[in-house]
Amino acid sequence: MLRFSLLASVAVSPLLFTAASAQDTVDLGEIVISGGLSPIEADALGRSASVVTAQEIEARGITTVQDALRALPGVSVNGSSTSFTQVRIRGGEGNHTLILIDGIEAAGGDGEYILSGLETANIERVEVLRGPQSVYYGSNASAGVINIITRKGGVGETYTATLEVGDATTATAFVSRRSARGGVSFSFSHRDDRGYDQSGSGGEKDALERTTAILSGDYLVTDALKLGFTLRRAAEEYDTDPSPFGAVDADSYVVDDPTTGATRDEWTAGVYADYEMMGGRMTHRLSFEKTEYESTYNRGMPTTTDTEALKYRLSFGLDGRAVAEADHLLNLLLENEQDNSSSNPHYGRQSTSVALEYRGSFANGLDVQAGARFDDNDVFEDATTWSVGLSYQFPDSGIRLHASAGTGIVNPSYFELYAADFGYLGNPDLRPEQNKSFDIGAEFEVLQGRGLIDVTYFNETLTDEITSVSTGAGTYSFENQAGDSDRQGLEVSGSLQASDALAVRLAYTYIDAKNPDGSVEVRRPRHEFTLGATLDSFGGRGTVSADIRHVSGNFGKQFFGSFATVELPAYTTVDVAATYALTDSLTLNGRITNLFDDDAVDVWGFASRGRAAYVGISAKF
Repeated sequence: MLRFSLLASVAVSPLLFTAASAQDTVDLGEIVISGGLSPIEADALGRSASVVTAQEIEARGITTVQDALRALPGVSVNGSSTSFTQVRIRGGEGNHTLILIDGIEAAGGDGEYILSGLETANIERVEVLRGPQSVYYGSNASAGVINIITRKGGVGETYTATLEVGDATTATAFVSRRSARGGVSFSFSHRDDRGYDQSGSGGEKDALERTTAILSGDYLVTDALKLGFTLRRAAEEYDTDPSPFGAVDADSYVVDDPTTGATRDEWTAGVYADYEMMGGRMTHRLSFEKTEYESTYNRGMPTTTDTEALKYRLSFGLDGRAVAEADHLLNLLLENEQDNSSSNPHYGRQSTSVALEYRGSFANGLDVQAGARFDDNDVFEDATTWSVGLSYQFPDSGIRLHASAGTGIVNPSYFELYAADFGYLGNPDLRPEQNKSFDIGAEFEVLQGRGLIDVTYFNETLTDEITSVSTGAGTYSFENQAGDSDRQGLEVSGSLQASDALAVRLAYTYIDAKNPDGSVEVRRPRHEFTLGATLDSFGGRGTVSADIRHVSGNFGKQFFGSFATVELPAYTTVDVAATYALTDSLTLNGRITNLFDDDAVDVWGFASRGRAAYVGISAKF
């Protein structure tokens, strides 16, 4: 059984930006919480962003975060199994996307956060920002940021619970109590996924079991001062089939092994205080964040990575208006971050950073965001990053142009800096990897405003990429690679309210990603297309939803023999889901994933999950 204990810890919850008192609420329209140093209106944001809401998640029957991301443009989600899934934005590496949960880094130290059974049941929204975001979030945000925002509840008391059975069993609960001045919420989820055989040889199923709990609260102590906290704890056990060294053919590359497994133990914690003065023209936020992430493989010694960050943000309305209403806003961020890893216990890293952001909203429909950041690193080269975003709304036309440009960084890992095992010797002189990017796009209203289409071209160049090099017979080290890794492509997204009952959505991504020698980058599908629709049905008491996803032009590496790069077969999957309100409080849910049982292989050598069916019930009070 999965061991699970809730630590008494606290974490930052940047869901609300306190710029007005509880008595003076300002309607800002659709807000992108992760869009900069403070939340920003979606229509003003020059950078490319997507949002998946709780309502869409429920209607489509989405139960994990990785499945919620698969339908977004510019986002490639692939992995060797449901327990090991990476996210690549615009062709970047998996560790070039920073994943946050309620604004806090999900993985501690230098670790990359691997998505697995992270449930959507108690998630309010998922925000994805494409392109470099290091000005606002530092290292590992060079290709983009994913911020997973959990539920906090509305004014009053809220109680919900769900139970789903089928190829996996999932149970969730949520309770909150809030007043106009603040409140507290608690969510719990447990997933027991019986899995499938990752080796594809017909052996034992590789299962996954995960439990997550989140406690958060905030309170408006005075009309000017707000205090808050969030804590999150998750524990996971999962089976896996190993890939032995020395494989000589495809059959020996992934081997069914019922004794091989791994664990993850993760938590995030912190506190924050928001304070406003000068009638809301100046606001302050002081926060402390902590992430600890422990993992084991095949019952080996655990590796623990840890990050602590102290942050101070000042926002000032330059035009004399309150921050929430200002047309010209200045944000200042001061940050100190320290991290370490048990894999190299004699070493640690620390950075002290300062970032400045200007936002301007002009009467002619032009919105501007511009920012810069300096990171003073104690063990490797300092870094400077910048970002510019422009949005222009043509009057009375339904057309909006948007463009952005900027740079991002990824710091060297502990192993790359200090390795002294497995034939590797670290290189303490490594420089951070750097990504330079620009994109330009247009958003069009169609069919009298019932539909919206966005088309964006992006171009990114990765320099100083860190790579392993041979230093002799069986020995290796690391260096910053010469040359550029170039990536460019096209992102298309669309939505249409075809009728009062029918909503249609689509997304398409084209990516051309090359290594400095001109070879194709693996696990970056050249074409990804999704088409979906949700129909309000059963006399308004339910919904029926379907999503088609096509992937082609994906390459993988054969880790034996000549280590050739080969193109994987294209695949098309179909998912269907339905909901039906039995009463005002009880809803019946059903869904089938991979309806036609396609071999949807994302990583060479690893089998994919076939058709799976689920049925459940949810209660809301």
